[in-house]
Amino acid sequence: MRARRGGRTARLGLALAAAVVASAAGASGFSPQLRLGFEVGDQWEPAIAADGYGGVYVLYPQYGGVPGCPASQCASPTAILQVSRDRGATWEPPHPIAPSGTEQVDTQIVVDPVDGRTLFASWLQNGKSDTVVARSTDLGSSWSVVVADHTNAGTDKPILAVRGPDVYVAYNHSQTVLVSSSHDGGATFTSTKVNGNGKLGWSLAGGGTVTPDGGVHFSWAGYEQNGGAKGPVNLYVSKSADGGATWTSRVLDVSSSPPDCSAYSCGWAFLGAQMALASDEAGTLYALWNAGTAAKGPERVYFARSEDGAATWSPPADVSRAPSGAAHAFPALAAGAPGDVRISWMDARNAPLWNVYYRRSTDGGRRFTSEVDLSTYVGGFSYIQPGGFSFPFGDYFQMAIDDRGDSQLVWGEGLNWNTPGSIWYAQGR
Repeated sequence: MRARRGGRTARLGLALAAAVVASAAGASGFSPQLRLGFEVGDQWEPAIAADGYGGVYVLYPQYGGVPGCPASQCASPTAILQVSRDRGATWEPPHPIAPSGTEQVDTQIVVDPVDGRTLFASWLQNGKSDTVVARSTDLGSSWSVVVADHTNAGTDKPILAVRGPDVYVAYNHSQTVLVSSSHDGGATFTSTKVNGNGKLGWSLAGGGTVTPDGGVHFSWAGYEQNGGAKGPVNLYVSKSADGGATWTSRVLDVSSSPPDCSAYSCGWAFLGAQMALASDEAGTLYALWNAGTAAKGPERVYFARSEDGAATWSPPADVSRAPSGAAHAFPALAAGAPGDVRISWMDARNAPLWNVYYRRSTDGGRRFTSEVDLSTYVGGFSYIQPGGFSFPFGDYFQMAIDDRGDSQLVWGEGLNWNTPGSIWYAQGR
């Protein structure tokens, strides 16, 4: 969560429902979008994971109170888990994952790719001074929770990356990006600075992955101008080959300063550049990011891959079919079998409305399927129109690949940056 949203109250609700790259053949269809989460309040910044047994897990912050949970236990927001045991066909009721009595924000959830069943989640709590990591060995039924790092001031945007006993969580504190590393399955952590030069105005974590050879990679945005998220934005990929003890970083792209979205009550840098990161089972790295060329102007979405552990990258490819000048933001990325990579983002080609778009490649991103618009009309919401939704709700959205190879996506839609808004789900290939 890049900026403070202020106080929240319960809002509109509805009953919970139980380019440059060459195109390949068109992608298959997706399910209509389905609202997840509680039927009251606002749902924001969802994360998603899929296990090897048909389970799909969505974790998100619930604003405006949690039904059945007193405010002394479930502050606003509280991290809420919702689970499907049948690849999204039906969903269990949402519930708090581990109430702390303080606000819980910036949720993340992943499945260990080695065993396909051990779950890890993370969030910030206690005034964002505690970076929390939780572990489940029973497919999300119960969780053990540890504080991976405690600071004397708030941090932002934890990013999880897991493989076997190695668990990493990256997060930022003002100018500094840090990583807490565990090599005992998340029982204990040590913390290291990825950068620390003090020359950046602000740093924001973006994506992360652990490749099969044990290399851990995180992407993050570093703003060049002091005084917050202003000025040009360096998009970094940082790598550790020694379990998180030391880090090397390189700039993959430089974006102009973020677009102004004050008309939608946005905090600073809401539409600013950010980078998602993933790796496939062969160890190929994939990056998807939004960036702009004119200060405060609209941004586009770009893709690149590395086949040598982030030493070199393919030239950035513009992967959107939107016309020039359309605003783009919020990249999402997932990879599976060798060469299998899926990308998604939001753009405003139907301005002033936004939509969620998706493409897939089976050859490492050399060719992508045609775009699929995942946004479908749902009546009864002030922010959804037949042509799209009013504004993105939350600083990011995510996708995962399930045990049958389908894509599982969850995102946020709202009237503006503040309220009302909720999270939406679709699955397909």
